[in-house]
Amino acid sequence: MRITITAFLFCFLLACSGTPLLPKPKAQLNLNYPDAAYGTIENSCPYLFDINNNATFSLLNNCESKIVYPSMQATIYLSYRPIENNLASLLADAYQMPSKHIIKASSIPEKVFINPENKAYGTLFRIVGEAASQAQFFLTDSLDHFLVGSLYFYSRPNYDSILPAARYIEKDMVKLMETLKWKE
Repeated sequence: MRITITAFLFCFLLACSGTPLLPKPKAQLNLNYPDAAYGTIENSCPYLFDINNNATFSLLNNCESKIVYPSMQATIYLSYRPIENNLASLLADAYQMPSKHIIKASSIPEKVFINPENKAYGTLFRIVGEAASQAQFFLTDSLDHFLVGSLYFYSRPNYDSILPAARYIEKDMVKLMETLKWKE
């Protein structure tokens, strides 16, 4: 018994010698997203635009479509509506969409978009916080066309965790808005 206690004390004292242990630094995520390369998506709908080649475009029905980012488990859902004396209600709906997330969002800054060359005008909404959607936008020519987009991730919203992916995809949403052209 005495030998066991002596051996334990010897090991304990031996283990405590040397340099003191320092706390480990906090871990940082090392997220490396591929550089964005864009290609134009043409379809049977009255619009075309550029999307990231790392995403896939799917046309659903009635010009409803989605842009899927499989590696980030995210999708931008696009909804097209023709303007038929209903611009005011379409704009009201587009501004109401982000406000549905106000319960979980800490802020919803807006960025107005104007491209007179392509006749595309709209707003990008960045939703800051634990909301279901992290970014939404709408574009219109104010006469014939209205396009709405919303970004959703396939996971429970954890703002800090999905923020890098949300900002990466938000850049793609801006590119979509900048390159959108209405077909005549």
